[in-house]
Amino acid sequence: MIAAVTLLLAFPCGYFFRSHLAANTAYAIAYLWAFVFQGLYLTRSWVGGDDSAFPKDPDTLPVSYGIVSLVIFGVGFGLVALGRRVGAGRRNRQLVDA
Repeated sequence: MIAAVTLLLAFPCGYFFRSHLAANTAYAIAYLWAFVFQGLYLTRSWVGGDDSAFPKDPDTLPVSYGIVSLVIFGVGFGLVALGRRVGAGRRNRQLVDA
């Protein structure tokens, strides 16, 4: 779910928002909402007996889940920056044509 939100929203946020802060904030809010929703979904599955996302032992910290989530978050900020660069080029061309 967080990967889907990242792929669907990060680049458009950078492309359409003029402010770098607004683009990053919009992406971060969408990502964090999806992260909480995904965490709730995976926790419910884990309580039901599915241990594919988290280890069976509740004392074991799922470090790999945290690392993958952090990498996806970082990739999203990279896509926001790429969207800003492409969007700035489009805006600059429109100013020259006008």
